[in-house]
Amino acid sequence: MRVRALTVTAAVVAIVAIPATPGAARVTAGATAGARSTSATPAAAPTPASGPTPGGGPTSARVPCPKAVAPKVTRSPRPTPPPSVPEHRVVGGDALATPGLVVPPGVPTPPKVTATSWLVADLDTGEVLGGCGPHEFATPASVQKLLLAATMLARLDPDQVITVTKEDLNIAPGSSAVGLLVGGRYRVETLWLGLLLQSGNEAANALARLGGGPDGVAGGVREMNEQARRLGALQTRAITPSGLDAPGQFTSAYDLALIARACFADPTFRRYVLTERTKVPAQKTLRAKGFEIQNGNQLIYRYPGALGGKTGFTDYARHTYVGAAERDGRRLLVTLLGAEPRPMRGWEQGAALLDWGFTLPREVSVGRLVEPGELDAPPSPAVSEPPGVPPAGGTASAALDDGPGAGMLVALAVGVTAIVVAVVAARRARATEAGTDRNTG
Repeated sequence: MRVRALTVTAAVVAIVAIPATPGAARVTAGATAGARSTSATPAAAPTPASGPTPGGGPTSARVPCPKAVAPKVTRSPRPTPPPSVPEHRVVGGDALATPGLVVPPGVPTPPKVTATSWLVADLDTGEVLGGCGPHEFATPASVQKLLLAATMLARLDPDQVITVTKEDLNIAPGSSAVGLLVGGRYRVETLWLGLLLQSGNEAANALARLGGGPDGVAGGVREMNEQARRLGALQTRAITPSGLDAPGQFTSAYDLALIARACFADPTFRRYVLTERTKVPAQKTLRAKGFEIQNGNQLIYRYPGALGGKTGFTDYARHTYVGAAERDGRRLLVTLLGAEPRPMRGWEQGAALLDWGFTLPREVSVGRLVEPGELDAPPSPAVSEPPGVPPAGGTASAALDDGPGAGMLVALAVGVTAIVVAVVAARRARATEAGTDRNTG
């Protein structure tokens, strides 16, 4: 009877404990989830000290860019850009996500230009000094040749001699060309100089074909897009190696700065873009004489401290420009898109923006140029949680659904302990009863 009574008592304790404990666990889980949810709620982003004046961040009112009045021109309709990706617009800093002006507080107003978007950055530190719609989509024209250079310049042997094919000369009639001949044999260095000095579209095709491997030009363009992604130029998509207009081909002033910075890091590129003139050799087998080509970037002739750059123009893109210069040990870079040639030509607008940038203190900034490969860096490894703790970002109720939970285990332990105690007590009672019989028998 005593054994039965103790067993029943233990079972009752276990039955009572089992439903009660999970209820307590759910309360704890709810509190824990609430605490995590509260801590995970992002606080309101503070206004960056280097933000635009007086606004211009993602949530600020748009500040109009200083605009010069350009004469009306007849132009082809602008291509429709791809949908904007919010994460791409904040690469380099939240303040750069504006379609308007972003400059440090208290600095002089930038010059009025006709460019639809532009950016000025420090070539060495990567700090962005200011911009107008730095992440707005635009068509690149021939400044896209900088992406070809950033992709292929280090891969191709400048002394290699290649033969120009008929396909290399498949360019838009009337577009810029060096004057290469089908069947002509030219050093790779000559092709680079023709690309960067004369903006030769046939040179772009030949270089992309050479660097594209078995897939030719298509492989070269694919490599260009992969390089853009590695540099962090997520708004850039190349369709042609030369920058000749094609549906779906876009870039941004910020992306161009990333690409140009990679180019200027190469001493060979710096030498090429500062070359004022060179000679394209004669092709004796084709009975063609050699000829001289000159650098079409006027910045190197007219701007003290110029480091070089690249010009561009198509009906869609209008005038585009990339330039760099050094002053007092400081190297600045300017990129601009969608400019008209009057009242200032593209390189003159770039020069005016460089002048403005050199007036700014070295410590001011509204963002930065990301480093190559930075956006590909794997996330930091997660801190391992002790067993039984739900993963960060999850809820404790999910852990309850996956198994018996801590409350259930506690209740079962209580029940088992009670049963063990009852069994031990019963055995002791039997032993006591047996001893009494033997002593009296």
